[in-house]
Amino acid sequence: MFNVKLRIMEPKVRKIAMVVNKYNMHEHDQSLEDLKYWLTKTPIERVSAVTFLIQQHLKPGQRMDKTKFKKIQITK
Repeated sequence: MFNVKLRIMEPKVRKIAMVVNKYNMHEHDQSLEDLKYWLTKTPIERVSAVTFLIQQHLKPGQRMDKTKFKKIQITK
């Protein structure tokens, strides 16, 4: 009459490993790691990240003051 298949649920396997890095706060140079990270990004990605951060700081409807910046041609 009814064709019912029962499946046994297998436990889910965690595929993401938890990673913890411990550093001595007096000896660790976070700014060097930050610099290495941003140097792996293209200039366009860097400018995009800065623009995003500025936009988060501005009030709704407020525009960025672009008089502080010079226009330059970014070449690859």
